Amino acid sequence: MTKFAGRLNVGTREPMTIGIIIAICVLLLILGFVAPRLSRGPQRGVDSTLGVGQRAGGKAPGILGRLFSKSFGTSRRATNKSASTGRRGRGKLPL
Repeated sequence: MTKFAGRLNVGTREPMTIGIIIAICVLLLILGFVAPRLSRGPQRGVDSTLGVGQRAGGKAPGILGRLFSKSFGTSRRATNKSASTGRRGRGKLPL
């Protein structure tokens, strides 16, 4: 293993994390549309997981703390909005 081998994958984590959050949003949207009542459990699970990350990120000093907690907070808000949009869309159907 060379000295610079660890630096090759530095930029690949951020797009992967964004992709995971997008996949979770789509999954919660579909679940909220198909089974509105059953979507609350997974939404709470994702919300609590991101909440732990947000609280842990907020403990970093100064601007870094706000930056880390903001990224988790934004992801948390996006997943919650996605699940609620799926439930709202299902509620508007004439079934």
